[in-house]
Amino acid sequence: MRRTYDIVIAGSGAAGLTAALKLAPHARVAVLSKGPLSAGSTAWAQGGIAAVLEDGDSIQSHIDDTLVAGAGLCNEETVRFVVERGRRAVEDLIALGVPFDKADTRAEDGYGYHLTREGGHSHRRIIHAADATGKALQTTLNARVMAEPNIDVFTDHVAVDVITNRHLKSAPPYQDQAHGLYVLNLAKGQVETFSARATVLAAGGAGRVYLYASNPDGSTGDGIAMAWRAGCRVTNMEFNQFHPTCLYHPKTKTFLITEAMRGEGAVLKGGDGKPFMPRYDERGELAPRDIVARAIDSEMKRTGSPCVWLDISHKDADFIISHFPTIYRRCLKLGIDITREAVPVVPAAHYTCGGVQADLDGRTDLDRLYAIGECAHTGLHGANRMASNSLLECLVFAQAAAADILNRLDDMPRAGMARDWDESQVTDSDEEVVVTHNWQELRRFMWDYVGIVRTDKRLERAKRRVDLLMGEILEYYGNFRVTADLLELRNLATVADLIVRSAQMRKESRGLHYTADYPDTAAEARDTVLIPFGRAVSDRVA
Repeated sequence: MRRTYDIVIAGSGAAGLTAALKLAPHARVAVLSKGPLSAGSTAWAQGGIAAVLEDGDSIQSHIDDTLVAGAGLCNEETVRFVVERGRRAVEDLIALGVPFDKADTRAEDGYGYHLTREGGHSHRRIIHAADATGKALQTTLNARVMAEPNIDVFTDHVAVDVITNRHLKSAPPYQDQAHGLYVLNLAKGQVETFSARATVLAAGGAGRVYLYASNPDGSTGDGIAMAWRAGCRVTNMEFNQFHPTCLYHPKTKTFLITEAMRGEGAVLKGGDGKPFMPRYDERGELAPRDIVARAIDSEMKRTGSPCVWLDISHKDADFIISHFPTIYRRCLKLGIDITREAVPVVPAAHYTCGGVQADLDGRTDLDRLYAIGECAHTGLHGANRMASNSLLECLVFAQAAAADILNRLDDMPRAGMARDWDESQVTDSDEEVVVTHNWQELRRFMWDYVGIVRTDKRLERAKRRVDLLMGEILEYYGNFRVTADLLELRNLATVADLIVRSAQMRKESRGLHYTADYPDTAAEARDTVLIPFGRAVSDRVA
């Protein structure tokens, strides 16, 4: 099966759908979703969107806060680019109908909407829809996309690889370019060809490379791995953000307790019932996430406790229920009344700060291939993402990439004729258990050896194991028909290798990368850039 579009977008979260809506009035667009349209991380986002909306706030203050959180590795040009476009991005969402919470008499927020504050921010600048902002955003974007005649949505379609010149039936006379995607249609069990003049990777992060994560199961680094195999650089993959507060309960593994709770006064306590954050940082619960996560990890190791506790019960019950209704209901179902008692929490892998190197237009090293959202590295987050800057990044770069594509579309040649997917030399696997076992082993050793605190020895152990797994997975991939699980395992192994290699190269502790062997921060902040195939690449992306 061959399908032809102007643009194909892999990913159906905030970045992918925003780009699709901007492109649709002028082009035919295909949007690919691994599962249902809302299966990505956007719908799971609780906190909100950071933007300068209050009279007492300023663009420079938001920039400064982001630079501080990024521990010297943010690209200041990128930070300014994103922050300056924050208010416009929010206004666009309001126009689309996203139901953000309005200000009330108890708040002194500007702009007519309730703004909260989260770790690393010096002002209240987080606009939100209660504690389910991502769900409200995703629902609104879904409705708009499904009503747009120029957008075709393909659910249960898993991207396999970027189509490049080497996949074409005849070698073109021009430089290497992206020509679309090979895609596994889960309903048919067949790989189809989606040809396109421009290809956008908006496939999210790689949190599921770790045993414990706050992300949905589909966060397997697909966009990063596909871009790497297509010849694009990846940058700063060692910076994996662990959200400090994921609910610790045997009946749930991935439920996040939003940072906004700490912004509204929730306190972290140890087993003795006493606050511990002031011992680690003068900002207490509002310190950046890397500091809070390491503090919790330290407390758990010091006391032998399997978790710590987050307590907001000293606040008015009506206030708690109105501001955090989703968390209140979810915890109550598990027998925890957050208006009366503390919530048991642990850190969990949450956000991939590194990714595919991309410029301010979302362009990658491969012509006509764009990367936006969590799978991209733009320089916004540096060594540590500041809370609620992620949805903002998705919106701003989706609009920037869409604008660049439309400006270039008339000059883009039609996609080259790709060879059909060849399954003549493979068979159905009779040992699917191999995929399951390798998946479990990968996520376990990444958690044990490449987690919140690292050492050279742990990284060496991880590298040996990932090398062994990579060999087994490649052999398996070459001999059996592809499945969704196999594709995700292949991508996770690739991403794990990139994370370990990047971590081994950084001989310092900075932001989210903390190594006991090099606890100090180097005087000069430098990015970790990995180049595929051991070759030079375009210098178009700084």
